[in-house]
Amino acid sequence: MQLNDKTPIVAIATAAGRGAIGVVRLSVPVHHTDAMLSTLFPGILLEPRHAHLLDVTDVKGALLDRAIVLYFPAPASYTGETVLEIQAHGGPMLLRLILRSVLEKLAFIGIRIAEPGEFTKRAFLNGRIDLAQAEAVSGLIDAVSEASAQAAARSLSGDFSRRIHAVGSLLDEARALTEAQLDFPEEELDDLMADEIVQRMETAAGRIDELLKTARKGAVLAEGLTVALVGAPNVGKSSLLNALAGEEVAIVTDIAGTTRDRIEHWTAFNGVPLRIVDTAGLRDTTDVVESKGIERSLQALKEADIVLALSDASGQVADDADALKRVEETVRCGTPVLHIANKCDLASDGVLNELQSRGAIAISAKNGEGLEDLKSRVLDLADMAGGTEEVFLARERHLECLRQAGVHIRRALEIADSGFGMMEFLAEELRLAGRSLGEILGETDAEGLLDIIFSRFCIGK
Repeated sequence: MQLNDKTPIVAIATAAGRGAIGVVRLSVPVHHTDAMLSTLFPGILLEPRHAHLLDVTDVKGALLDRAIVLYFPAPASYTGETVLEIQAHGGPMLLRLILRSVLEKLAFIGIRIAEPGEFTKRAFLNGRIDLAQAEAVSGLIDAVSEASAQAAARSLSGDFSRRIHAVGSLLDEARALTEAQLDFPEEELDDLMADEIVQRMETAAGRIDELLKTARKGAVLAEGLTVALVGAPNVGKSSLLNALAGEEVAIVTDIAGTTRDRIEHWTAFNGVPLRIVDTAGLRDTTDVVESKGIERSLQALKEADIVLALSDASGQVADDADALKRVEETVRCGTPVLHIANKCDLASDGVLNELQSRGAIAISAKNGEGLEDLKSRVLDLADMAGGTEEVFLARERHLECLRQAGVHIRRALEIADSGFGMMEFLAEELRLAGRSLGEILGETDAEGLLDIIFSRFCIGK
């Protein structure tokens, strides 16, 4: 995808499959507007942003459909170019015929099928939205919970971007004061100006810390948490998956080793999306299929953000110390492992007290006892227990940019604390901090980054 490609583009903008309505979307540079309109709908004057019921025909003039047509002239459109949307009936074949007709009729202006995310990329390149807002569009489409959709909407509205701009302004002011001193080195830096520089840097550092904390929550809402269920066969992993999902996702029997492959299911705890992975029971086995499932279980452990290690509080299934050791050796460094004592409804009070004294969470996947406590502990570990009302959507790259900006500001503060003896280095650290923030909004030249981001979008968006 070229950075400044001005070729006219078209795509089916609705999801694959049959539906009541399907949309074919076009975006063309303004100088192709008249040619596009007169070719597709000859003799008809389209009023901007008004719905028109028009015949859509093929290249030979045969009727394809009667469709609603919307015309958005540049620059007041989604992409900043001239945009045309044909809202037809949602049959896949019909939409393909309309798409083919547009390509054939407008071949003379060089129209082509849009690449993934290209409409939104053009909106960014034409200044309609910044890069954080563009990524929020994808987040809104991919949202798997109400909270993640709301967070994406906040970012799309510019909430995240405004906070970044506010911090950037503080850095710009501090840098301007610093470079003013560099321009007039013969004048000593007075205490008032030094205090102003430090004050702006300290305020910026504090706000970045706040942004980073909120962004971590936003990243959880965007990407979700991966929670792996592990333990010996027949300890109740599949039952717990079903209980947390609220439906029969996995087969549950009294036969040990029923689950021979990883089973994944998306759910949400208080609006926080979670991908729960039920794994094959960990044990020594000569069964080829079960062994393969155990290998995949260990891979799931490497990918997990949180691991729930189940044991049987009733004593019917013996604990496997070797299996638990294997779990602890496999998980990524820093990944929390919660010990879950299942079947507490069949356990004695003495056993439960002993398990809980060792930090285990007592639950019964069968009757739901202890599940709310388990959900709360998972949210606590993800730092999501405080709600998501003010959280905006964020990605891992946003977190890294914020971390880098924080590093540069702290270095600048260290330089200032040493007595402002190296003003050139102070100014450079402030510049680098501002550049890191600018990367979040797409204010730096990063064509490769743009291609990666927009390639994840669906075609037509």
